[in-house]
Amino acid sequence: MNLCDLHTVLRLPTGIFYAQGVKTNVYFFTRGKTDTGNTKQVWIYDMRSDMPTFNKSNPLTRAYFAGFEKAFGSDPFGKSKRREEGPQARFRCFSRDYIREQGDTLDISWPTDNELAETKKAPSPEALGNDIKKRLQRALKELNALQADAKRKN
Repeated sequence: MNLCDLHTVLRLPTGIFYAQGVKTNVYFFTRGKTDTGNTKQVWIYDMRSDMPTFNKSNPLTRAYFAGFEKAFGSDPFGKSKRREEGPQARFRCFSRDYIREQGDTLDISWPTDNELAETKKAPSPEALGNDIKKRLQRALKELNALQADAKRKN
């Protein structure tokens, strides 16, 4: 970020080039005019949130990039006028100072409205534990019944 102006990061859905869970980012940058301090801000477009799972039967097509292309703008050097659309938007701007404060990592994430709604709907850990316990007890009863049935037949 010193030698170059890293102006845009496109976060692609996981698993499109390798396995599920493997993160892929595309970095858009230009060589700076000096050897230091060229990146002032980085725009990050998040295509990971609220996207379907991509595979052979549902490929990642150009149509999925329409929002990014519009947000990026027509200037290939990333200097088109851009605007922040709020804390849950796909396209967000982060200052170089903010990135530095985060330990110079670009692994910045923010929850979307849908993710926030899902978190609010999620059952409590206690409720999840009770549900798992009931299912395991039911499975154990079924296994014991199968074993008893097998002994009677022998």
